[in-house]
Amino acid sequence: MKTRDRILETSLKLFNGEGEAHTTTIDIANEMDISPGNLYYHFKGKDQIIAELYQQYELALGSTLSAPIEQPLSAEKNQVEDNWYYLYVVMEEMYQYRFLYYNLDDILQRYPDIRKGFKRLIQLKRASLFSICQNLLQQDIIDARDQQLLGLVDNMTLTLTFWFNYDQLLHDGRPPEITIHQGVLQLLTMVAPYLGDDELTFYRDCEEIYANLLQGTE
Repeated sequence: MKTRDRILETSLKLFNGEGEAHTTTIDIANEMDISPGNLYYHFKGKDQIIAELYQQYELALGSTLSAPIEQPLSAEKNQVEDNWYYLYVVMEEMYQYRFLYYNLDDILQRYPDIRKGFKRLIQLKRASLFSICQNLLQQDIIDARDQQLLGLVDNMTLTLTFWFNYDQLLHDGRPPEITIHQGVLQLLTMVAPYLGDDELTFYRDCEEIYANLLQGTE
């Protein structure tokens, strides 16, 4: 692996584990066992590292979020189950760059370009969730009025955006699979009141899986 890529990988690990605000370029260089000058040769400071990590994140998540907009699930698919897996993938990708969410307000104030990028991502999250819910409505899997649908999408977007921050404050240090699974379950909980009896079966299965995961950590 090239030194530049190692710097990004190490920085991401430290930012996620120690917090971006508490990690310096010296910390990154020490973790890699390289000189600060070597790091400076590739990146002129922590700001450049954060900007490049964000570009990686927006590119990866943006591609995933675009999928249900560009190619909605067909009627033959198990809509609720497949969307559960899709949302799990989205949260997994977000979790890889969770430092952005842990210190979101501060980062958005310090980095105007990231602020613009995050606005694009939130709009894309909302569009993706709207496409999913609209497709569920068209397939008669959920039953909701237009205003209810818009409110549902906004609530899901809020949860998807701030879930990791909320989870860290409430349950600091939980295993990632618990954090992610509960986050996806929380999104499904919002959809559950609009589901029919057949689709609720899978939702109940998700509740049981989460309960078993919790028991395994006790």
